[in-house]
Amino acid sequence: MVAVIERGGAPTQAEFHEAIANRSDRWFSACLAITRSPELAADAVQDALLSAWNKRHQFQRTARLDTWIHRIAVNAALQLVRKDRRRALEPLEHDPPDGTQTDGTYMGQHFEARLSAALDRLSELERVCFVLRHLEEWRIREIADELDVSISAVKQALFRALKKMRIHMADFRST
Repeated sequence: MVAVIERGGAPTQAEFHEAIANRSDRWFSACLAITRSPELAADAVQDALLSAWNKRHQFQRTARLDTWIHRIAVNAALQLVRKDRRRALEPLEHDPPDGTQTDGTYMGQHFEARLSAALDRLSELERVCFVLRHLEEWRIREIADELDVSISAVKQALFRALKKMRIHMADFRST
């Protein structure tokens, strides 16, 4: 169930708790895809929740609370990446397959590992544009505005990212 605010005024603590309980995993996943670091992703979600709570009076009734917090979390992740440009990108760690996993679980983990490796091969701009456009479903103009680049630069980054992703994920394409 998603927290939908039906009354006037700022969201209540209970509404925030409901949104967190139902959507915090999705926020963390989005931040992890952007930052490539579990620690930075957790920091981004925590920063987003604090910011959302402190600015709850700015919440517009035309949006869902969880969507509003999600956007704040993505922006927090982008800010952390900007601050941490010096840090080398590290691949995500995955547990090796063992006898207790089903074929579907193994294939899902294998796909995630390959996707992570393919994302690691993208430049920072390509990766962030790809994640925001294809995983977070942002509009190109929104990405350009958030990253303070031209629409053309976003389109070029997406084109290059898709080309690289197709090459690195070719064996997962259906025939």
